[in-house]
Amino acid sequence: MKIRLIVAVIGLVSYVSGCTTVKEYQKNRINDAEMDLSTRKVQKTELSFQSYREGASGANGGKTGGGCGCN
Repeated sequence: MKIRLIVAVIGLVSYVSGCTTVKEYQKNRINDAEMDLSTRKVQKTELSFQSYREGASGANGGKTGGGCGCN
């Protein structure tokens, strides 16, 4: 019982110490493009399709050949 109480107190202290107030001048990076994860994922997928169509990479799985599908 005492161990559960100690673990609960440690967990509560860890949770509360993670909360902080963000000042206005610290918020300027929140809207940066590098902070937006969804855009980066979409751009990576589009680049993958574009490089495949342009023949910049071989077929999947280490096969040889161009992006045209010729293996």
